[in-house]
Amino acid sequence: MFRSFSNVNYRIWFAGALVSNIGGWMQATAQDWVVLTELTDNDAAAMGVTMALQFAPPLVLVSLTGWVADRFDRRHILLVTQTVLLLLAVAAGVLLLTDVMTLPMMFGLALGFGVANAFDAPARQAFVSDMVSTGETSNAVALNSASFNLARMIGPAVGGLLIVAIGSGWVFIVNAATFLAMMLALLMMRTHLLAPRLKNRNRGGLAAGFRYVWGRGDLRVVFVMVFLIGAFGMNFPIFASTMALEFGSGADGYGVLSSILAIGALLGALLAARRDRARVRVVILAAGGFGISAFVSSAMPSYATYAVTLMFTGFMIVTLLTTANGYVQISTDPALRGRVLALYMAVIMGSTPVGAPIAGWVADAFGPRAAIMLGGTAGLIACLIGALWVLSSGRLHRREESRFLLTLDETRPLSIIDEIDPVEFSDTAAQTTPIRTPRKD
Repeated sequence: MFRSFSNVNYRIWFAGALVSNIGGWMQATAQDWVVLTELTDNDAAAMGVTMALQFAPPLVLVSLTGWVADRFDRRHILLVTQTVLLLLAVAAGVLLLTDVMTLPMMFGLALGFGVANAFDAPARQAFVSDMVSTGETSNAVALNSASFNLARMIGPAVGGLLIVAIGSGWVFIVNAATFLAMMLALLMMRTHLLAPRLKNRNRGGLAAGFRYVWGRGDLRVVFVMVFLIGAFGMNFPIFASTMALEFGSGADGYGVLSSILAIGALLGALLAARRDRARVRVVILAAGGFGISAFVSSAMPSYATYAVTLMFTGFMIVTLLTTANGYVQISTDPALRGRVLALYMAVIMGSTPVGAPIAGWVADAFGPRAAIMLGGTAGLIACLIGALWVLSSGRLHRREESRFLLTLDETRPLSIIDEIDPVEFSDTAAQTTPIRTPRKD
């Protein structure tokens, strides 16, 4: 389960990311609560707009961010983005502490966070592949998700308590300090152990990544499923905050709900780390499981019962996202990985501007339970799309050894054999045909 920890760079990365992610979840809790209760009068639609502004840049800037992730040193990119995010967090904290913050200012800061994260996300995802071997990529992605969700279990609860104890402004300042942990981890990396990246000589830019994804039916269906879940199912700040208010809870109650969701999410990430590789079938089943759990949680009559169902919701959604992320990484041409991951992150993060305002409007007009059911419906539709693709793709076969069991052919990553000088060929090596890679300049 923890085989990626044998890599020293990954251990350093994991520690820095955990601290930074805890701070990030503290800030997310504070930001949502500030918009909902301090800058508006429980306006879920305003929260939806804030989320849309924060998650729109990955979609709008996808052609640039993917190219940057493939063209420049990803470690240097991350140092820049983490510095920018630190400065934005300080600015937000100061504005709140001096009682200058307004809703338009928060909208502007949300957009700034979104632009920085648009460059940070694809570089961060692709950098995982630079630290570990191809065989460990799926495990490293799953452990990254475990770190993220462990932070999600700790951060919102701590953030909710800090909002009550010291105020929301100081939560932003504390988060700014946690960015230093990630920056320190990046500076401590043993750069000579990082895997050299293949550079694509084709100047196709984002179009090359888009053609690559469009040419593979398995990636197309994964992207469509992730879009549906991201747009309508991953609006948890809207769901949980409005449900907390319905049950008569405050910021601390909202933070606890976020942490309970993260318990299931952490279990889902750890289970994904145990699998030898990511599979499309798991993505499809998790989408259906998310849809069912969302409908169940929308019917819960009390805060306690609603909280319990969130563990199942968290488990399903993280199983889906972690598996989809790992599948995209391990089955994509390394020379196009940055651009494909930029498209993937644009689908996840860029889908929020589509769904968050709708979910916020539904929560205002019909109540939070209706908004949760909208997300559940998206999960069931995603599962149906995946199932139809399985049936129509020709990859579903009956097992030879059993009449009643079926098997699904999965796309596997190619094993690339380094180019060998002709004078070094032996009779044994000549019996196989290597896949030649371009000679490095």
